[in-house]
Amino acid sequence: MPSVTYTAFDGSETAVEGFAGDSVMETAVRNGVAGIVAECGGSLSCATCHVFVCADTVFPAMEDLEDDMLDGTAVDREDNSRLSCQLKLVGDADVRVLTPETQV
Repeated sequence: MPSVTYTAFDGSETAVEGFAGDSVMETAVRNGVAGIVAECGGSLSCATCHVFVCADTVFPAMEDLEDDMLDGTAVDREDNSRLSCQLKLVGDADVRVLTPETQV
């Protein structure tokens, strides 16, 4: 079973188990993880699920629309920025992401 560790801006961590095929955003919302607003519910139209992916976590490359949406995040994007609604959990992967100071 995959797991996700969310590190908040203040350094606090929340670790939860997820399901293969679910997104990092869905896993956060289902488990009440603070720092992931997800206003659009994962339809790639709001950018309120912005995260910074840790260096030891690998996901497929982003598509053009996600890349465009990251230009509208509340906190400036960085090289490791992704929208958590586009990050699917697979296998027994242990995923680590940082949540920004704010999403809106």
